Amino acid sequence: MHNSQPQTNLFSTIIWLLLIALTIATFSIGEVDLSGKNTMLMLLVIAMIKSQMVANYFMGLHRTRLLWRGIMFGYFVIVGGSIALAYLMGLK
Repeated sequence: MHNSQPQTNLFSTIIWLLLIALTIATFSIGEVDLSGKNTMLMLLVIAMIKSQMVANYFMGLHRTRLLWRGIMFGYFVIVGGSIALAYLMGLK
């Protein structure tokens, strides 16, 4: 196991505040009624960033082997890619 410093409360608070800011951004985009491919891709990227932040910092995966982080990242890419593909196929 790696010898790493435990997360500080300040660092966790900063990550949490970033998650809140990204959530407010996605809510604001929805309230403005923006739509289209670019908006969908932007929201999907924000969701993937948020999910990666939760997995890394609140689930503690940043302290694990690269394999486990890769599995979670792959899961996010597969789910996000499937959502994007379904959306884009629905536009045709």
